[in-house]
Amino acid sequence: MAKLIYSMITSLDGYAEAAEGDLGTGADDEEVHTFIGDTFRHVGTYLYGRRMYETMVFWETAHAEPDVPPHILQYARDWQAAEKIVYSTTLESVSSAKTRIERTFDPEAVRKLKAESDHDLTVDGPNLAAQAIVAGLVDEYHLFITTSVVGGGKRFFPGGVRLDLDLVEERAFDSGLIYARYRTR
Repeated sequence: MAKLIYSMITSLDGYAEAAEGDLGTGADDEEVHTFIGDTFRHVGTYLYGRRMYETMVFWETAHAEPDVPPHILQYARDWQAAEKIVYSTTLESVSSAKTRIERTFDPEAVRKLKAESDHDLTVDGPNLAAQAIVAGLVDEYHLFITTSVVGGGKRFFPGGVRLDLDLVEERAFDSGLIYARYRTR
């Protein structure tokens, strides 16, 4: 059975999306990007909300950009090879291969997908992830914690949910970014 992984960059004060501005620096260097690529190379399916898909669809054509560094090229190839499911009531079409739209998030369909998949899945974006967390579907949480406190926005973890987690891996990068991987108990 595959795992469902929720992973995002988050501010030091726990926001996956800042109310104003960005989440700070630390995730955009080669060391971090290579680590992210290596960590998620095994993912077979990405579950996205519309906004996250619109951000990530860049990887469909990233390989065609001039002077693409090898770590970016590898990530683009890995992303292109994976299946993508976009949960949206407003998106009319997708612009990437191996991508389909679902109008509603169905926890039972995701449970079935996990059970039948040979490769792990990720859920990306705090709104969609909140639905998966509430449904008890998330097996691992991968936080990439920046050095910034942003004071508000969309939280990495939804409110009103109790989770007991075990820290299974951590790493500090030269940029100041901290990686922490937790598994549900």
